[in-house]
Amino acid sequence: MELKNILVHVDGTERAAARLRLACAIATRTDAQVTGTFVIPDLYFGAYLAGGYVSSDLFEQQRAQAEADGKKAAAVFEEIVSKAGAHSEWRTEEGNLADILARHARYADMVVVGKGDPDDPVRYPHPELAADVAMSSGRPVLILPNAGTFNDVGKRVLVCWNGSREAARAAQDAMPLLSQAVKVTVIAVNPTKREGGDHGDIPCADFALHLARHGIKAEATSTAADGIGVADAILARASDLGVDLIVSGAYGHSRTREWIFGGVTESLMRNTTVPVLMSH
Repeated sequence: MELKNILVHVDGTERAAARLRLACAIATRTDAQVTGTFVIPDLYFGAYLAGGYVSSDLFEQQRAQAEADGKKAAAVFEEIVSKAGAHSEWRTEEGNLADILARHARYADMVVVGKGDPDDPVRYPHPELAADVAMSSGRPVLILPNAGTFNDVGKRVLVCWNGSREAARAAQDAMPLLSQAVKVTVIAVNPTKREGGDHGDIPCADFALHLARHGIKAEATSTAADGIGVADAILARASDLGVDLIVSGAYGHSRTREWIFGGVTESLMRNTTVPVLMSH
């Protein structure tokens, strides 16, 4: 599968521009369209107002702010895609952000979102968005860290492999990027442990061979996470290799519309300093 439509979550924050520039960089070398989506949130009032009188002024203030953010986002989108010369489309819709973005993502090949930060929701809002979209859209989600400049991704890639369905799905979704990479490293963490997955005699060798059949030369490697978490081991190896993209399965399940994650998925999302492509 080729990347032909890249969906980007665009909001009124400064970090939206970084997401757009990265999406445009990928799109221009894959001849893909960049679809920017701005979601006007449902009007929200704190629990302290429940059952009480809500002034129409509050509705008008929220509406005015959302419209102002939408105009700002549209202007940023137009400026960046025009400068990049990328094919583009702009969409605006009102409702629940995660639900809308997941629905639009199903008609795209990849969606680009921010990481968010629960400790700094003004500058980096929606910390749950990446997880929600990854788990419910059926599409790969490229998660951009909150800091750093990323002019492009996919030259040096670290693929996390444990033989699971989620890992296979993520790696397959990343194929359009892996096929253009300069270096691909496939890593297994704690492969000899019982919970390390089914790797065969040589960890990652079978998957590296699978990539080779697609013309992708990959190095198979493994590491032991002694005294640190699996995600920390992955991030340490990513730093050593100087990768610009990590590919990983997203692991978790839904409990009444709230996603409950395994430690690796949550830690990667929270602590990564390079873009991560996740699929469920």
